[in-house]
Amino acid sequence: MTHAQNFLAGTALALLAALPAWAEEFRIAVGDGAGGTQEALGKAFVAALEKESGGEMTGKLFLNGQLGDEQDTVTAAATGTLDFSILAINNITPFSPSVGTLTLPYVILSQEDAETLTQGEVGRQMIEKTIEDAGVRIIGWGYSGFRVLTNSKKPVASVEDMQGLIVRVPKNEIMIETYKSWGINPTPMAWGETFAALQQKVVDGQDNPYMTVYAMKFDEVQKYVTELRYIFSIEPLIVSEALFEGLSEEKQAQILAAGEAATQASSAFLREQESRIRDELVARGMEITPPADGEKAFIELATTQVWPKFADQIGGIEVLNGVLTSLGRPTVQ
Repeated sequence: MTHAQNFLAGTALALLAALPAWAEEFRIAVGDGAGGTQEALGKAFVAALEKESGGEMTGKLFLNGQLGDEQDTVTAAATGTLDFSILAINNITPFSPSVGTLTLPYVILSQEDAETLTQGEVGRQMIEKTIEDAGVRIIGWGYSGFRVLTNSKKPVASVEDMQGLIVRVPKNEIMIETYKSWGINPTPMAWGETFAALQQKVVDGQDNPYMTVYAMKFDEVQKYVTELRYIFSIEPLIVSEALFEGLSEEKQAQILAAGEAATQASSAFLREQESRIRDELVARGMEITPPADGEKAFIELATTQVWPKFADQIGGIEVLNGVLTSLGRPTVQ
């Protein structure tokens, strides 16, 4: 063996000795496809987890709902048959209703609002309630931006323009009632069925952030975008509480630190990528329409009809007012 071969062999052995004898690989369910917020959050979490644990823990992402529909993954994590999941926050609400405060229309009005709520006292309270109600722990937050409305039929600028459209929504009562406040009877549908339904024109439209429209290639089956700002889409990273509690305190701390790092990475990702992705969708042929009159009619109908209807479900009007107060906004009666 030559000197160079001896050197390379010795280096390889040294590297192997530096690695742990085994690395625990967790399965991470991801509802969306490649290129969006959920994948970016997952990649950042895996990288941070490997760093925090010195390579003893890692993760593998399963994109496009390979491990089940988003709501199904909450059940799987709660029962300990799934390790982690990244999903839209509205898909946790059926299991932990207080989380629905963040999906009330027009509560969150900016990315800064979303970060203030999720990373502050409101977010900590929701983490505790989700553990108690759903058996899963939120350890990280992804930020996807506002859920814009897309459809294949016509430009929509007003509530009146929206009439007659068949719109898919998640199986989420707050979102369903928001569309009803606008005079639409929406079609609740599982996420995994949505692309095919749009493609086959079973439904005309749907709403999701630009990041998700891009990741799921909805531009292939949708033409028109209305820049609604009724819900800012937040994508929690959850871990099975049974799994979490079964780990050592050191590993728990490493997972929480990795979740925090992934949260900060997601904030930066949205700020860096959203406008570029919006422009890319326009380049692919999508037409964007702003809501008429600063969205005034949409806001008035949704806040006056939907907020009172769900106040009790989210834990009382004081919960909503606590959120509004933390954002420096007026409270409601």
